[in-house]
Amino acid sequence: MQVAELELGDHGEGASLRPGPGSPPVAAGEVFVLVRRAGRPVGTLVGRVPEGADAVSVLAGLAQDLVKGPVPGEAPVAAKGSGPVPPSASVVVATRERAGQLARALDSLLAQDHPDFEIVVVDNAPLTDETRVLVERKYGDRVRYVCEPVPGLATAHNRGLDVVRGEVTAFTDDDVVADPRWLAELTAPFAADPGLGCATGLILPARLRTPAQVLLESHGGFAKGFTPRTYDPADPPADEPLFPFTAGRFGSGAGMAFRTAVLREVGGFDPATGAGTHARGGDDLYGFVRVLAHGYRLRYVPAALVWHHHRETWRDLETQAFGYGAGLTAYLTAVLVNRPGLLPAFLARLPGGLAHARALTAVRNGEGSDGEGSGGVGSDGEGLDGKGSGGQGSEGKAGARVPGGHDARTHPWPRRLSRLQRRGMLYGPLGYLRARRALRTVGLESPGAAVGRGVRTMGRR
Repeated sequence: MQVAELELGDHGEGASLRPGPGSPPVAAGEVFVLVRRAGRPVGTLVGRVPEGADAVSVLAGLAQDLVKGPVPGEAPVAAKGSGPVPPSASVVVATRERAGQLARALDSLLAQDHPDFEIVVVDNAPLTDETRVLVERKYGDRVRYVCEPVPGLATAHNRGLDVVRGEVTAFTDDDVVADPRWLAELTAPFAADPGLGCATGLILPARLRTPAQVLLESHGGFAKGFTPRTYDPADPPADEPLFPFTAGRFGSGAGMAFRTAVLREVGGFDPATGAGTHARGGDDLYGFVRVLAHGYRLRYVPAALVWHHHRETWRDLETQAFGYGAGLTAYLTAVLVNRPGLLPAFLARLPGGLAHARALTAVRNGEGSDGEGSGGVGSDGEGLDGKGSGGQGSEGKAGARVPGGHDARTHPWPRRLSRLQRRGMLYGPLGYLRARRALRTVGLESPGAAVGRGVRTMGRR
């Protein structure tokens, strides 16, 4: 399936079409389309372009239902040199032995339309000097290189947090391509809201070339819809019975930002969570909950877009299913271990959350084409990572065929993946405890231990 962007202009006129990042020009066949109006994402659809037909006309016709009415959300952030500007920012990219993907990500980050930002690459437990050589030879002074010898994504993120200079610290992965407006859109809400501690953005698939990639996206992927939303601990959302413990609803680590002082205040990420540890994941979710638990708000900003390169093979998807299940319960364990005072609140919310999950599962099992519609691992039966979306905008004429629609689920979710997710959830607390034990030898068992370590593990540059 091809990936493309369709721009419809202010009034749905003057449509233009361009391929997704790294994709060839759109040809006949099925196309996954991000629809924009006045440059802002408003929805996705899947359309088929017949042989010999004009792709722009065909896809623009399908997109009309997506662009009726006002564009959801606030006005676009001011461009460089005009109007209010977003706060200074640092972008942290943790990586390990993936120089080719990293270069693609860094190229997109250096093209950001933000007036004041830096990029910090954290080379996590490297086996070779490939990453360091890439950064120093290709990017020079434009990108800072830091080495973190202790493996684990959360530890790498904490190392970056220790050295950044920006008022806001954004985190993304080495397998993304960032939209030119990503950083400006993601950081702008911090200037408007002093009580904002965290912001997350929209994540869409850069490629849909394999069955594993299509399956993941058809069950939600990492997207959270196209409507901005603020999560406020002082005004818990009525549709989130387990708030704030359903952190996967808020966003994902491939596109998140924190007010730097706030993230340091809460101790950063728990080093016993995240990829590269026994816990297998959950570091981003832990950060979201800690910020909310300290009384700060979280803002979801769909205009802050990154394109993510999903795993390509079935084996990758199986590994990911187990890992996200493990990360989900590992982060909950981490939250309750590090903030035991939250346990009463969690237990009080649990009955309502379970009832909500049972109701959703019953509905989705009835809708699934082979009785596997519920599929996911979230507290409410959402997508692969427990991070289901709030929807992908208006359904439109192609609504039932929209990957990322999150409730259509036209591709059955295999039982094996569901079993792997459940096994991961059972393993998660044990994995977290194993990760804490492994970190004792380097003095990083507790959150915050990696923040403020100064130059003890500082790499070159």
